[in-house]
Amino acid sequence: DAIAITDHGTMFGVVDFYSKATKAGIKPIIGCECYVAPRTILDKTPPDNKGLSHLILLAADQEGYRNLCRLASIAQLQGFYYKPRIDKNILKQHSKGLIGLSACLHGEIPRLVQENRLDAAVETVKTYLDIFGENNFFLEIQNNGIEIQEKVNRVLRDMSKSLSVPLVASNDCHYLDPKDARAHDVLLCIQTGKTVTEGERLKFKTDQLYLK
Repeated sequence: DAIAITDHGTMFGVVDFYSKATKAGIKPIIGCECYVAPRTILDKTPPDNKGLSHLILLAADQEGYRNLCRLASIAQLQGFYYKPRIDKNILKQHSKGLIGLSACLHGEIPRLVQENRLDAAVETVKTYLDIFGENNFFLEIQNNGIEIQEKVNRVLRDMSKSLSVPLVASNDCHYLDPKDARAHDVLLCIQTGKTVTEGERLKFKTDQLYLK
């Protein structure tokens, strides 16, 4: 009935996506997988790049769409440092009409869970609840064949109960069908200037990043 677009750091595909989804009778949900700076977008040092985290933003209404456009523009024009970035202060200024999801393993909360920094993860959840408001922030669990994801899912389920934050099931979609995993790996090599036979290169740890 509905499908969302959440490209990394950009909204370039939104118009084409919206047109094709509505033509097919499917409700389009406009979103973006934002890069969040660990400090502010003015801080541009190697640790600030290394400490980037992912955050899913979805527009719930027209105001949310306008805020999403503002955030994407700020990320490109003011926050760009290796990636287009926002920070939590800027997000709070433009959070109305937006729904937040804690994102994949590269999200701040899942990353803190992986590092066994559970108290910090809880505080981060509370920060995002303050930014988005009650019922507008969700903890995101995935079933993607990555071993560490199972641990993260267990902790997020417990956190959901203790903090009364709802869960949402999602899947990172980088290609359409399971058979496309090989072609996607080749694309990554083209993007990063590597060959498929190289050991030290960007390579996904699963072949399940299709539209499930």
